[in-house]
Amino acid sequence: MAQTDAPVIIIKKKGNGHGGHHGGAWKVAYADFVTAMMAFFLVMWIVGLSAPAKKSIQQYFQDPTGISKMASGGKNILAESNGTKPMHLDAATAKLAMANVFKQAQSVIEKELSKNPEYSELKDSVQIKVTDEGLQIELIEKTASLFFDTGSAKMKARAVHLLTIVAKELGKIKAPIVLEGHTDSQPLGGRGGYSNWELSSDRANAARRVMEGRGLAKGQVYAVRGYADKKPANANPLHFSNRRVSILVAYSIDK
Repeated sequence: MAQTDAPVIIIKKKGNGHGGHHGGAWKVAYADFVTAMMAFFLVMWIVGLSAPAKKSIQQYFQDPTGISKMASGGKNILAESNGTKPMHLDAATAKLAMANVFKQAQSVIEKELSKNPEYSELKDSVQIKVTDEGLQIELIEKTASLFFDTGSAKMKARAVHLLTIVAKELGKIKAPIVLEGHTDSQPLGGRGGYSNWELSSDRANAARRVMEGRGLAKGQVYAVRGYADKKPANANPLHFSNRRVSILVAYSIDK
């Protein structure tokens, strides 16, 4: 009997994809799940906090720089869920947080100074940097009588303007400030024993008066020091750069 119908050939091709548990899509879904759970438990933790603790968290986000209290040895006002036992940041974490605050302040001050046309000529004379001690701002006399009259604590108008910008920003941080005056080794003459010791102290105090009147918080200045020529910035004792006023916004103060 003749077979008229051709046989049906079925070809099965095995795919090369890796589906199911061999794929990577589940990892994304799992990560989303874990993130959602963390957010959920965080919300539940906040809901269970006492009213003062919630207020403290709110104040923190409204004023993050309040963390400076922790960097200087103060207590963290956040409390655990029972509202009784205070939590503390370790010193390294608190210092890192303050360093970020200082860098932000540095950026703001530099931006404000750059708006002043005269600042382009003073860039080398105004140095701002974050150090191991804190935020350091220095007004350096790169030429004679740049910020002060020669041999005097009388401040130039440009110095007053610069310190006003600095004070407005530093007043927001509320960290302790130390002001230091420095001179070169050129002796002062003809004024009844008035020396570089008095001059360095008087210039630091002149800076303090300007800054306290233009933005610093009450009591924010911790110390005013005059070093005469004992801490030169340049190896040449008569170099202009040794004449400077240094502003240190400190992480903490050793008492």
